[in-house]
Amino acid sequence: METERVTEHEKPAASSTTEPTPPTPSANAHTGPGGGEGQPAARGRDGTPPRPRPHPPQPGESARPTDPALAAEPPEPPLAAEPPTAEDSGSERSERERRGGDRLRFVGAATRRIARGVDLDETVLGLCRASVPAYSDAILVYLRDPLPVGDERPTGPFVLRLRRSDRIPEDPLAAQALQAAQAQAAVSGGRSADGAGQPAEAAGFPGQVAAEAAGLSLGMAAGMAAGGASTSAAKLTEVRPGGPLAEVLRGVRPVFADSPAASAALPELLGPDREVPAGHRAILAPLRGRRRVIGAAVFLRRPDRPAFEPDDLLIAAQLATHTALGVDKAVLYGREAYIADELQRTMLPDELPQPTGVTLASRYLPAAETARVGGDWYDAIPLPGSRVALVVGDVMGHSMTSAAIMGQLRTTAQTLAGLDLPPQEVLHHLDEQAQRLGSDRMATCLYAVYDPVAHRIVVANAGHPPPVMLHRSGRAEVLRIPAGAPIGVGGVDFEAVELDAPAGATLLLYTDGLVESRQRDVWTGIEHLREKLAATARLTRPGASAPLEPLCDEVLDILGPGDRDDDIALLAARFDGIAPSDVAYWFLDPRAQTARQARRLARRALARWGLDELSDAVELLVSEIVTNAVRYAERPITLRLLRTDMLRCEVGDDVPQLPRLRQARATDEGGRGLYLVNRLARRWGATRLSTGKVVWFELPIPEPEPEL
Repeated sequence: METERVTEHEKPAASSTTEPTPPTPSANAHTGPGGGEGQPAARGRDGTPPRPRPHPPQPGESARPTDPALAAEPPEPPLAAEPPTAEDSGSERSERERRGGDRLRFVGAATRRIARGVDLDETVLGLCRASVPAYSDAILVYLRDPLPVGDERPTGPFVLRLRRSDRIPEDPLAAQALQAAQAQAAVSGGRSADGAGQPAEAAGFPGQVAAEAAGLSLGMAAGMAAGGASTSAAKLTEVRPGGPLAEVLRGVRPVFADSPAASAALPELLGPDREVPAGHRAILAPLRGRRRVIGAAVFLRRPDRPAFEPDDLLIAAQLATHTALGVDKAVLYGREAYIADELQRTMLPDELPQPTGVTLASRYLPAAETARVGGDWYDAIPLPGSRVALVVGDVMGHSMTSAAIMGQLRTTAQTLAGLDLPPQEVLHHLDEQAQRLGSDRMATCLYAVYDPVAHRIVVANAGHPPPVMLHRSGRAEVLRIPAGAPIGVGGVDFEAVELDAPAGATLLLYTDGLVESRQRDVWTGIEHLREKLAATARLTRPGASAPLEPLCDEVLDILGPGDRDDDIALLAARFDGIAPSDVAYWFLDPRAQTARQARRLARRALARWGLDELSDAVELLVSEIVTNAVRYAERPITLRLLRTDMLRCEVGDDVPQLPRLRQARATDEGGRGLYLVNRLARRWGATRLSTGKVVWFELPIPEPEPEL
């Protein structure tokens, strides 16, 4: 059929109406309007030639005769039924680009939320909150039990445990709250209300998901996520080697529930009696970490919501990948935190001793959750003569290295304390030990020895903050002690001072993390600590001492929100002392008659204290120990009895060799004294002193009989 051609002489009159949208072009149109013969026809946006425009006949021109065959042709269909034009194709592309951008924004916000988690629960919670309701209506997260750590090879069967589930709330009030939050988020820019910045209509999902949840049942998906009795998902699943679930997990890529691979894998994971949503309403996504598959996630959609699209598999893959890497990171962090906690716990005393005449309490706080180990330590070491050594120190830094150095210095201090060296000598040997450990091993330390009988305390300091003493009257004072140089400097003498330690007073030893921070210097913090102790003492009744445990908690309250720059060690000692009336002390010359004299003196002291029931046992044990001391001593020996919650007897001489318990033979004349002491005494021991040794034993004091 020949197309009518319009030349310049037959140019149509200009129309005053708007030009309509071009319909589908004709196949044999080869010239444009006004164009000469052989001129190329104008092309549209999609490269197709334009359709010739119809024009009315010119005046005086008769209608062109029409071919009968053409006259029988049906009329052209309306424009609405024609194929999409170039403009329609462009709008579809822009819609796809918009949906793709929404998906990218959702994935970015979701992965940021997942990556914020540090421990395992935070990571899994981030996946659930990011997925529901923006991506799915319910989610089930399974993790391997137990989770392998690092390069560890799992042993035993492959078991998946349901770690967490989440879903759209079925409660209408909760659904209305979620709807209102999403509406507010849409007003503020199409973001969800959870604060993660994920689009409320990301990936082209309906923004009225919360509205649909009100009054509607989530069906099987809601039941599995809620853990109902009849439709709940299996809490524990053993993955059979070579089974359908194992094959899907090995494939790593997410799959739809109606795919051949997942149709058998989901019943194995969720349980044989659980229904699986039909169509593309469920996605099974394996969670693969750095080394191996560590779990699986199931995303579910309700029947009244659009099903998943093929592009949603890419979103599920991104969510699963970031979650698996986050779980790996959380497991490694948990192992490191466990090691750090165990290291710090073993470096510090499990429990403080309860020596006679003093009450102790302590606290330790790490620098931060991410730095659980440090170089701060405290210790309380019982010494001969009912004395006790109080130690607090701080190695520079809060790392594994600092903790290791701290452990070596603490062990050295315990060994030196067992030799009963003066405080200044202990610090001198600690300084030498730090230099042997390395040239940059620096630490501060305060070492004090309290004598409950003399009510005195001897203190030596090596660059440590001074202790604070809280008297029973409520007055708090900072003890004036020579600071000295830190341990590890070398070539520095340490000086010890002796101070009164009245009964009822409390001595507070601490590290600089308690008083120093970015907001204040050391001395400002010490003054703040002194004022806090005085204020706490005013809350107790006059003449009474504040309880130690609440006092330590009150002291830690001086720390502000931003004051935790360093770890903190705190040691509090309440000086109860031993009254002079509960102490009996004698010097005895090393003669043959000394044992008989010691028995007589002990009997008189027990009678004065009303402890005649212990006379036989005490006389026997005192006679054995004094006889052994007289046999080897060259200077006067000492005998001391202490009455506290138990009876303690101490015999000292100038011989440094410690007695050892041994099994005497039938023909031996001696060697049975310590055997008797070991059988009759509740506790006994021997401690080497700088001037000799002390052998001691303890007997329980019988309770008084009730009066009738």
